[in-house]
Amino acid sequence: QVQLVESGGGLVQAGDSLRLSCAASGRTFSRYNMGWFRQAPGKEREFVAAINWSGGRTRSADSVQGRFTISRDNAKNTVYLQMNSLKPEDTAVYYCAADQDSTASGIIYYAAVEYEHWGQGTQVTVSS
Repeated sequence: QVQLVESGGGLVQAGDSLRLSCAASGRTFSRYNMGWFRQAPGKEREFVAAINWSGGRTRSADSVQGRFTISRDNAKNTVYLQMNSLKPEDTAVYYCAADQDSTASGIIYYAAVEYEHWGQGTQVTVSS
């Protein structure tokens, strides 16, 4: 089991940067592939970025490519989402999610249903 707690959200202006953090409990954090998703009001939850258990492989949505970077520090049980050049359309609740990679395959999933554990979310609001 792993519990996830996001932090770092807030209200910023377009063009600003934010770094989200997701702290995980438990001693098996390095066995999980991690993802960030977001959900805007009235919209479905969507994939933002993900990183495999070792940190050697990442994927990101086209809408954030070149602006957002996902990383992790297994020694600190933490995954990060660095968000630069924020736009009003990035406004959403951002969720951290964990997918247990029992076979260490490193396969990164884009679908929310593949992730077993979720944080409570942190609000990011970007004003124009």
